[in-house]
Amino acid sequence: MKRYLAADFGAGSGRVIVGTPSTEGIQLEEIHRFENNQKMIDGHLRWDFNALFNELKTGLKKAFAKYGDEIESIGVDTWGVDYGLLDEDGKLISTPICYRDDRTKGMLELAFQKLPKEEFFQHAANQFMEINTAFQLLSMRWLSSSKPQEPSTNSGTIDDNVIRAKKLLFMPDLFNYFLTGRCYNEFTIASTSQLMNSLTHQWDDVIFDRLGLPKHLMQEIIYPGTVIGRLRDELAEEVGGNLNVVAVGSHDTASAVASISDANDNWAFISSGTWSLMGTPTKEPIISQEAFDADFTNEGMTDGRIRFLKNITGLWLIQQLVKEWEQEGCKCDYSELVKEAEQSTLSSSFNVDDARFMNPEKMSEAIISYLKENNEDIPVTKGDFMRCICISLAKKYAEVKTQMERCTNKKINKIYIVGGGSRNQLLNKLAAEHTGCEVIRGEVEATAMGNILAQMSIDN
Repeated sequence: MKRYLAADFGAGSGRVIVGTPSTEGIQLEEIHRFENNQKMIDGHLRWDFNALFNELKTGLKKAFAKYGDEIESIGVDTWGVDYGLLDEDGKLISTPICYRDDRTKGMLELAFQKLPKEEFFQHAANQFMEINTAFQLLSMRWLSSSKPQEPSTNSGTIDDNVIRAKKLLFMPDLFNYFLTGRCYNEFTIASTSQLMNSLTHQWDDVIFDRLGLPKHLMQEIIYPGTVIGRLRDELAEEVGGNLNVVAVGSHDTASAVASISDANDNWAFISSGTWSLMGTPTKEPIISQEAFDADFTNEGMTDGRIRFLKNITGLWLIQQLVKEWEQEGCKCDYSELVKEAEQSTLSSSFNVDDARFMNPEKMSEAIISYLKENNEDIPVTKGDFMRCICISLAKKYAEVKTQMERCTNKKINKIYIVGGGSRNQLLNKLAAEHTGCEVIRGEVEATAMGNILAQMSIDN
């Protein structure tokens, strides 16, 4: 019997999941779960990559101990945009920096001085967010102690890590490299970077040249379903077995969307987790003025099509509230919070994408501040906060759905909600009410399902 492993790294936690095909579908078994906590190191918010790779090895050990050589392959997916840099000896230069680090503040303005925004969109066709790889690299390319400006001999120095770097690997590529020793950039993760041409699916010379970024760091772009290689010999011995490492939809949203099976094209998806990524599949990137004005992004699907979508701040809002409440000594149960929200009568809402919610010291204070400024009623109970967030997300979904219909010239009447957030029945109900669409709860483990489907495609 063939079994497949999905290593799914989220911004807050990770899992290694075994997928076993059967006549009833793919049976998923979580074999290892772990936390993913960012740390302040050398003045930057970073991912603890070594700890995460050790967790991946633990998952492999558990899988081989239970299933032995039935394990056929593994695919790795993660969040987008972040990366690690390798030196000439193939060593990781420094711990990868988290997209929520503040080093990219002001980088959009600097980038647009070099490559005007509308022209930039014609090349990469991505949503403009300071967290994107292009602006992370730009922040490393030019350092300044004052407001970002055109570098000169008196202001701006090149980050030493960029000088030393020989290869850039996005987070899933980096895990694959540590597993196999082979360096590639996978298509769906590359499409989140704002460095890839949306039409050619290759690294865009204009973007690299105009922003002064080192294109030599980028690797060959490969597609989901490509076998990268086998585990390194010493690693195989350590974990107790060997298998193929397969490129999947290594951006977690690409894998999540791959779990949806619908022959029509009048549907949208919401991958509901730390972020709510809302979009619809298209055959080609949409680079119209309307798409530009509405700030949509065009990212890769596992079958080579495009996810035309918008990134929306998602359950990050409640995740930060829960962390805040638990630090105050209040244990929180997510399902109980939803029940309390269903009993709340609060009708206030806020713009979930307001910059103040990116990484505030206290999420509750940031929400209250926004509501006060806009003369909205203030939440008092935890249920009030949860209801306020659910209403705000549902309203944003409705807004994005309308924009999406205008850009694609198609009527959307069905929305699949996948991922952990699909379990929030209140949010699903409010989404249906505000969008006027049929809302279908998809796979909770959509990312793992899509990841495994990409691996299985090699056998078909």
